[in-house]
Amino acid sequence: MNSQAPEATPQHAPSVGQPYTRNDEASHDLSIRVRDLNLWYGKNQALTDINIDLFRKNVTALIGPSGCGKSTFLRCLNRMNDLIPSVRTEGLVEMDGQDVNAPKMDEVALRRRVGMVFQKPNPFPKSIFENVAYAPRMHDLVSRKADQDELVEKALRSAGLWNEVKDKLQEPGTSLSGGQQQRLCIARAIAVQPDVILMDEPTSALDPISTATIEDLMDKLKKDFTIITVTHNMQQAARVADYTAFFHLGEIIEYNDTKVMFSTPAKKKTEDYISGRYG
Repeated sequence: MNSQAPEATPQHAPSVGQPYTRNDEASHDLSIRVRDLNLWYGKNQALTDINIDLFRKNVTALIGPSGCGKSTFLRCLNRMNDLIPSVRTEGLVEMDGQDVNAPKMDEVALRRRVGMVFQKPNPFPKSIFENVAYAPRMHDLVSRKADQDELVEKALRSAGLWNEVKDKLQEPGTSLSGGQQQRLCIARAIAVQPDVILMDEPTSALDPISTATIEDLMDKLKKDFTIITVTHNMQQAARVADYTAFFHLGEIIEYNDTKVMFSTPAKKKTEDYISGRYG
């Protein structure tokens, strides 16, 4: 169930290329600030002049047709695009006042702060316990076995998985069902205590029951984490997101409170996409 947007949120969309901001005393609620972000794959420009403010402890959905830049933008937030040799970026991506693209930025530390859950569940070829405990141990967040046990239980409980796996923690993570594997990946992401969780179509490979479980989980997790999710499912965006950004051909066409965008979109192109006239 969507939490109600702050009353002071402006009930109109910004102009294309302008960031969506809030008029209340909410500067402390700003998690990620993006200004004039451009990205190229070789000579092909995939993102053009992206300006957006992403708010702390909210769910923001990125919607738009396939190939419009949603996942590319998502990967800019934890610098996963750096792994692609042909990629070149310009512009500012600022998290809590720090430029994530600054040369001094530790990419490993950044990816601990910005966890990621992918479209297809990808548990490590390790036990359920090790899937959750491995990264916190490598980051020196825990060392003693008792602390690891406590962290694993807490992460699995937060991911709504503990009761289903508490008696088989030493079994392979790959032995779980698809929906359980995705929740295990969420537990793995939150175990390192990130500030932000990126989700790239996290339910597209799941059945309707597992999808509903993940959606309920997102609503609970936003109490502690900033969540940014890519989805092609308009109904899902309407159900889970506090804010929604509509991408088209590498640009943000509209970004607003989800209820406002889905009821009274400011742009004809947004209305056409949401209503299913194209996609």
